[in-house]
Amino acid sequence: MFEGSRRAFSSRVKGYVRENWGVPFILAFMALLIVAAVSLVASLTSLANDFSICSYCSLVVGIILQSVCFLKYGKKD
Repeated sequence: MFEGSRRAFSSRVKGYVRENWGVPFILAFMALLIVAAVSLVASLTSLANDFSICSYCSLVVGIILQSVCFLKYGKKD
């Protein structure tokens, strides 16, 4: 029962990521930004700065890829 639903979910996620290339980078942005916030709370400002720079670079790449996908796949409808 769970095997079939897990496969269906997995195939839907793969299809979504295939049409939206920026999703992994945007998810990485969110994760890195959380790590930067935790580092800042722990008074590790240098580490927090490095993580925040990486997170914003990931966001820029993700937005560029999402824009490309919008232009590529948005013309179907």
